[in-house]
Amino acid sequence: MSDRFQITLPLSDFTPQHFLLSVDGPVATITLNRPERKNPLTFESYAELRDTFRALSHETQVKTIVVTGAGGNFCSGGDVFEIIEPLLSRDMVGLLDFTQMTGDLVKAMRACPQPIVAAIDGVCVGAGAIIAMASDVRFGTENSKVAFLFTKVGLAGCDMGACGILPRIIGFGRASELLYTGRVMTADEAERWGFFNRLVASEDVLSEAQAFATELTRGPTFAHGITKKMMHMEWDMSVDQAIDSEAMAQAVCMQTEDYRRAFEAFAAKKTPVFEGN
Repeated sequence: MSDRFQITLPLSDFTPQHFLLSVDGPVATITLNRPERKNPLTFESYAELRDTFRALSHETQVKTIVVTGAGGNFCSGGDVFEIIEPLLSRDMVGLLDFTQMTGDLVKAMRACPQPIVAAIDGVCVGAGAIIAMASDVRFGTENSKVAFLFTKVGLAGCDMGACGILPRIIGFGRASELLYTGRVMTADEAERWGFFNRLVASEDVLSEAQAFATELTRGPTFAHGITKKMMHMEWDMSVDQAIDSEAMAQAVCMQTEDYRRAFEAFAAKKTPVFEGN
């Protein structure tokens, strides 16, 4: 089972173990902070992020949340050697525990009443792209590179609700292309297709996102929470079912030889050759 973290409220009194957190009045900023590796996630950071967003449902002081990454990149996804390699030795129950836990992060982001604004610069791939996708508003830069690259590691494009959520943001055909190919969505494409709400300069993306988040706090924040809840509910009541289904499908893919081939090729700095099994 994944770790559980005790999140103390108010959030201004909480110091997380696996990312940075700052609270400026009603705006909280979460910073993924492993810049030397483009801010990859670990089992522990997934779980602590999940529990933090869950706790925000009971937070009364924080009204909006900004999510960003340190060092000019947003997030490079799951850490290859701290997540992908250990998963190779898990059985189906262990794999499903992981995929459900990652899906629970998206559920927690959707369920917390505060609007979430993502400030995205540089690399934003894999689980990083999912965190951006699960945010309510996204600011990008010309340097942003967004990729749902799960097929690049021998997995299905359905991960953490991507097949249920991404088509609703950018359209079915565009989402299909990105999820099948795993290719990078350029910054211009992301803005044109509606993934990014706006493009700003790299040096301004965080401050612009925080300014927008601050602006939202000046509005009817309880009503914002209702708006967020209804936007998700009125999409389709089956989205959480889609997340659970994708967790099962992804766990199955993690048992394939192509998944192992992808890791071994990565470790050897080679291009993986997939064989469809």
